Amino acid sequence: MTEKAAPKKRTTKAAVIPTVDQGASKQVGANLGGNEDTTAEDIVDVDKDSLTQMLKAAIGPTNPAHRCGTVAIVGKPNVGKSTLLNALVGQKISITSKKAQTTRHRITGIRTEGESQFIFVDTPGFQTRHSNALNRSLNKTVVGAVSGVDLILFVVQSGSFSIADAKVLGLLGQHTPIILISNKLDMIHRRGDLAPWLQDMQKKGEFVELVPMSAKNAKDVERLLAVCSKYLPQQAWWYNEDELTDRSEKFLASEIIREKLFRLTGDELPYTSTVIIDKFTEEPGKTVARMVRIAATIVVERDGHKAMVIGENGDRLKRIGSEARQELENLMGAKVFLEIWVKVRSGWADDEARVRSFGYE
Repeated sequence: MTEKAAPKKRTTKAAVIPTVDQGASKQVGANLGGNEDTTAEDIVDVDKDSLTQMLKAAIGPTNPAHRCGTVAIVGKPNVGKSTLLNALVGQKISITSKKAQTTRHRITGIRTEGESQFIFVDTPGFQTRHSNALNRSLNKTVVGAVSGVDLILFVVQSGSFSIADAKVLGLLGQHTPIILISNKLDMIHRRGDLAPWLQDMQKKGEFVELVPMSAKNAKDVERLLAVCSKYLPQQAWWYNEDELTDRSEKFLASEIIREKLFRLTGDELPYTSTVIIDKFTEEPGKTVARMVRIAATIVVERDGHKAMVIGENGDRLKRIGSEARQELENLMGAKVFLEIWVKVRSGWADDEARVRSFGYE
């Protein structure tokens, strides 16, 4: 019996805790077109009013009250960056897992609230161990993501600041405003114990704000949006109001399968396992408006890992596929047919060329 795909969901407004304000442009470029005979002298001769009109035509209509800017979410592994991104966007676009190194790519989430458009960038946790080709790629992604953004959210676990946290903080530039996010506040039983820690944290870096919060608390998320809005440049929005991410459905499919893989194998499976999408096609459905066929490969490093993923009588692989398919149908608003294979590729995480071929930067 076929299941009817659920419609694509758009969550309602997400809904902050006192912040400690310590005080506190992105340039928008436009390509000016011309014919092949246009010279540098021709461009110099264009008067200021004409240039202004050309710029307006290039970027479209603007609203003087609109704000728009990029916000990087950074921190060591497992401090809740992906959970925070999903909460800020209002819909799941980044996978979460208790396993470290779950996020491996720069994930962009978009939230338009009131007059402000936030372009959030979730990054992998900065790696301080396992210096292989994969981790070098992840760290390159982190460093690249914080370059040229308008605001940085530095996420730490409430009440904790480790050497790994300090190494991430050391990567951040001196010219971009940084808000310290003291996340997982719900895990602190005595809030009074947090005050001395917060005072000490003010000495760790030049933070423009300190925000104790829980990414699971809608009111905390709403207050954080209001805090971030102050640091966005006044400029035209970059995306349509209803857009949530710049990532493709094909990319999201690989991420969702990888999330189910890690969640259903726990700590048994090494973090170097990955997912490759071999085929992603769309066709009209006979009983539904949209049908998507996906073929994916789970790549592991050893035969023992392959057996672990498949499970007894193939039960674990079937469950990975079933849970991934259901979530993809909800996300895409389509009927999804999903096939998954498992292949062994020994040492791929140490091979620069193979890491790139698997889609890592």
